[in-house]
Amino acid sequence: MKLNEIKDNEGSSKDRIRVGRGIGSGKGKTGGRGVKGQKARSGVAINGFEGGQMPIYRRLPKRGFNNIFSSDFVIVSLGRIQAAIDAKKLDASATIDAASLKAAGVIRREKDGVRILADGELKAKVSIKAAGASKAAVEKIEKAGGSIKLPEVAAE
Repeated sequence: MKLNEIKDNEGSSKDRIRVGRGIGSGKGKTGGRGVKGQKARSGVAINGFEGGQMPIYRRLPKRGFNNIFSSDFVIVSLGRIQAAIDAKKLDASATIDAASLKAAGVIRREKDGVRILADGELKAKVSIKAAGASKAAVEKIEKAGGSIKLPEVAAE
């Protein structure tokens, strides 16, 4: 075998489609763009354009309100925490906080903190540090012999 005899396997590479090279190519004339009009031309971006008629997003009234100061908590159930402890991903003797939940793969990101909900059963005696918890979750944690530390709410 010589250098000039080396070739790739049959069918391993395809030629790129050359658009607009005659009717016989299968991609000639309109070049895959359809027919005529503004969208057949280059440099067109007309999302939401309705031919000069007032677009629907402007005809409809605005609704609602988006509070930019609201907190976005990651919600974790007691059942998920117990499952992570059973799978030896979380250490029940150490304090469980957002960083340890993230390291264990229970949550993806911390956002504005973790809020604990009472779904599922908690058998292990754990110490949890979270941004919030439901009353039922606090009761279940304390019933299992654990403790939960929540941030102090400023009295007004």
